[in-house]
Amino acid sequence: MRILGIDPGIAIVGFGFVDKVGNKMIPVQYGSIQTKAHTPEEERLNHVYEGMVQLIDTYKPDAVAFEKLFFNRNVTTAMSVSQARGVLILAAVQRGLPIAEYTPMQVKQAIVGYGKAEKKQVQEMVRMFLKLQSVPKPDDVADALSVAICHAHSYTLNSKINEVLRK
Repeated sequence: MRILGIDPGIAIVGFGFVDKVGNKMIPVQYGSIQTKAHTPEEERLNHVYEGMVQLIDTYKPDAVAFEKLFFNRNVTTAMSVSQARGVLILAAVQRGLPIAEYTPMQVKQAIVGYGKAEKKQVQEMVRMFLKLQSVPKPDDVADALSVAICHAHSYTLNSKINEVLRK
């Protein structure tokens, strides 16, 4: 199963494709879609959308997992990021991909085993899970990979639960 993890943003969209093969997770491709500051928002959204469409068409994921947005202060940033999230979801839905969402606490719990883990702990666990030489940069990329890993764990757990319930 190939999972695309996404950390949505308007300036930087982190993405990470991970293959789940048995109990192993193999990184396929990861990076970011970046837009230039002071560019009209509609152009930035179009760039994010087109970049995601190209990635989906190239790497053909089976599922897409997003980090749920959480903002407590800057409403302007929240609106822009929400719009970017919308075009990212649109790109996935137009290709018939199932979508899952996880809160930051759920991701930390799945990766570190503690929902209030520090960002550095999560990044180091991502590096270890995927056997990477270093933590992916910028942080948005490591966050996207952590969401993909979280979905892989959740998908496996849900599959096992469904299997037990069917018996």
